[in-house]
Amino acid sequence: MSPITRVVKLTLLPQHAEAFKAIFAAHQQGISQFAGCLELNAYQDEAEPHIFFTISRWRSVADLDNYRYSEFFKTLWQQVKPMFAARAEAHSMTKL
Repeated sequence: MSPITRVVKLTLLPQHAEAFKAIFAAHQQGISQFAGCLELNAYQDEAEPHIFFTISRWRSVADLDNYRYSEFFKTLWQQVKPMFAARAEAHSMTKL
C-alpha cells in the first residue's frame, strides 16, 4: 500500500486570508500528530492570495479518513468553512 497525497484547494473571501493563515498555524501540529499523517503543508497562491492549497501525505486512505471524520476536523472545519468564497476542491492521489 503506497502513501496517499491529499491536495485541497481553498478559495476564501479575500478578507479572511490572514485569519486562515493564523488558524492553519495554530492547528498544523495537531493535524500532523494524527496517526498516519506523514507530512502537512499549506501554500498561498502568488497571483491570487485569497486562494490556498493544503497538501498532506498520509500512510493510507484509512488514516486520512480517520482524520476527516474526527471531532478535531469537524471543529476545525466549522471555523474555516464560513471563510469560503467557493466550495473546497479535494483530490486524493497516489504516486505512479
